[in-house]
Amino acid sequence: MALKKYKPVTPGQRFKVISAYDDITTNKPEKSLLCPKHSTGGRNNSGKMTIRYRGGGHKQMYRIIDFKRNKDGVPATVKTIEYDPNRSARIALLFYADGEKRYIVAPHGIKVGQQIISGTGVAPDLGNSLPIGEIPLGSIIHNIEMRPGQGGKIARSAGSYAQLMSRDGRYAIIKLPSGETRMILCACKATIGIVSNGDHSLEVSGKAGRSRWLGRRPRNRGVVMNPVDHPMGGGEGRASGGNPRSRKGMPAKGYKTRHPKKNSSQYIVERRKK
Repeated sequence: MALKKYKPVTPGQRFKVISAYDDITTNKPEKSLLCPKHSTGGRNNSGKMTIRYRGGGHKQMYRIIDFKRNKDGVPATVKTIEYDPNRSARIALLFYADGEKRYIVAPHGIKVGQQIISGTGVAPDLGNSLPIGEIPLGSIIHNIEMRPGQGGKIARSAGSYAQLMSRDGRYAIIKLPSGETRMILCACKATIGIVSNGDHSLEVSGKAGRSRWLGRRPRNRGVVMNPVDHPMGGGEGRASGGNPRSRKGMPAKGYKTRHPKKNSSQYIVERRKK
């Protein structure tokens, strides 16, 4: 997963650093696993803009991803590694032995033709999905369920992973990508390996147009607005914002927004680092 730099023959290519896409094996997705994706432009059902700085962008189709990995005991062959416009990671197309096709989030290092399997009692090899209670301690995992059968919710973006630290009764203690250490039921499934496309965070778009292709409109800062539009607006000259906060007055730096009585807080062993 190499990165590609360009000679600055145009202003937009001067700082442009993008993926070389050398890990992708096809540019035609599986039609049976596509569904339409409707763009909202940040508007709700009455047409009112509820999220600013969205709109435009290239038309996209959604790829149906199997986060549950609930086809247990049936071996699958990796047919292709593909680009997905809806996520930062690559996706892999699986052909199961019974003829079914499914997409999964591709782990780093997976190859076309490789065999993977999910379920209890399977080997903890790259790409295999199995209950956390059967994974060796110290293993690197991704696509982790928070409740059994719910489907993977944790560590799904490009280059992310968690580590299985220990087990205590019905619970396993896992160090998450944020640095938080958390207890998760051993019956929950996880997939072995690191999520693919780890160089995604090093990419530089190089020009505003690439952001527009992704549906992101220009974002103006609160400090340049008028007082009627933002708490940090107004002032003579280039006045800084004072206390950084959102448009609705929520402090931006260090203010804890998590509910102190949230039920799932009992499963957090150690909070994430600031």
